[in-house]
Amino acid sequence: MRKIREILRLKWECQLPNRAVARSCQVGVGTVSDYVQRARDAALSWPLPEGLGEAALDRLLFPDSHRPHRVTRPCPDWSVVHAELRRKGVTLRLLWLEYRERHPDGFGYSQFCELYAGWNGLLKPSLRLTHRAGEKCFVDYAGPTVPVVDPDTGEVRDAAIFVGVLGASSYTYAEAHFGQTLPHWIGAHGRMLAFYGGLVEVLVPDNLKAGVKHPSRYEPDLNPTYQDFAEHHGIAVVPARVRKPRDKAKAEVGVQVIERWVLARLRHRTFFSLADLNHAIHELLDDVNRRPMRGWGKSRRELFEMLDRPALRPLPERPYEFAVLAHAKVGIDYHVEFDHNFYSAPFQLLRQPVLVRATERTVEILHKGTRVASHPRALGTRHFRTLPEHRPPAHRAYLEWTPERFLRWAAKIGPSTHKLIEARLASREHPEQSFRSCLGILGLTKRFGDERLEAASARALSFGIHSWKGLKNILDHHYDRVDTAKDAAPSTSPPAAHTNVRGTTYYN
Repeated sequence: MRKIREILRLKWECQLPNRAVARSCQVGVGTVSDYVQRARDAALSWPLPEGLGEAALDRLLFPDSHRPHRVTRPCPDWSVVHAELRRKGVTLRLLWLEYRERHPDGFGYSQFCELYAGWNGLLKPSLRLTHRAGEKCFVDYAGPTVPVVDPDTGEVRDAAIFVGVLGASSYTYAEAHFGQTLPHWIGAHGRMLAFYGGLVEVLVPDNLKAGVKHPSRYEPDLNPTYQDFAEHHGIAVVPARVRKPRDKAKAEVGVQVIERWVLARLRHRTFFSLADLNHAIHELLDDVNRRPMRGWGKSRRELFEMLDRPALRPLPERPYEFAVLAHAKVGIDYHVEFDHNFYSAPFQLLRQPVLVRATERTVEILHKGTRVASHPRALGTRHFRTLPEHRPPAHRAYLEWTPERFLRWAAKIGPSTHKLIEARLASREHPEQSFRSCLGILGLTKRFGDERLEAASARALSFGIHSWKGLKNILDHHYDRVDTAKDAAPSTSPPAAHTNVRGTTYYN
């Protein structure tokens, strides 16, 4: 339309002949004549009416091209064609053949494909995203696995391939590990960030179980350990929507690149250890990142140095230590059970829900986001880790009693009391079973005093009495004041004769 306007201007305003206008606009003389005649037929003159746009000018000069075409041939239902193409093995040519069987005078194959492409192009336009430098990293697993042979047993294990791609530069990371469990997932993320040498702002994973506990279009529930990893590094995690591969198109392309330029080149090699496999992957990965990309003229490595590396945030001083997070409840004994062991929490949190964060060396207990206890992790099972400050005051007071403390207290009263307490403690298989009795014995000093308790203890020992009840009976009946020597001396003289005494002749 701009060229047509220029032709009309030169012809009507500048009064140039058709040949001069044709040379100036680099068109044929017949074309100039045709455009000028069309303008006259449309009753146009120079200058053209104000506000006459290109679309309106096009309709005035070429009215036939804007008239609706009468479709005499039957047009297929493109929505049905589109749905059928989703079936396995169905092609556009097969659908066209079936269409021509129903309508022999229908469209040819080329026009059939062109009409479908036009309909499909308007169906769901794609949004081309522009990724800021250092903003996003897309992570996923490749579909194919690589077999690793155990040289001792001959066992073959399949290694999964983890892939990470930066948004701006497409700089790619890949590694192999056995399985796709949570420790593998978290460990691969840590090594990937170390490979990049910095932190991105957003991680975009797929919805695998190790990363997303409960997928959701609006509020996905992340795995607690993955969330803990992200918080440690100050990174946001935004999972891709379920069945929306375009949300992580970078990862999809990165996986395809790794499959074609790394795994395909290793298909004839046999690996006997995971370390050998990763060494081979990293060698080929370096070649992938240094190869110039078509259309860019630069390699992923060059774009990374130019775009992403300056924008990445520094790594934290302390690397992330893998931690398992689990929900628990404080029991009535103010302990939390984790991995078949028991760890104490403040007694004020009885029956309260808490979060347990366990690393290889420590177990932390958090309540409403605040750490309330920390213990060394126990090895084995059925072990207790208890801090004294977590016990109620009454329990702490009770547990402060020890055999040594009872013996020191008894020694201050006297040697007989010390021997009595020592005998009482030794009378039980477990000394703790006699603590209450010892506490009762020593508590008699409040009522009877140290001197009487010492004397009562000496008398009790002479008769083999070690109980609190026996000692209290002695004190209540004042047996501690009886002369022990006179009471204990046996009588050597025979009793005096009287009528109730039978003589030796009675038994003969």
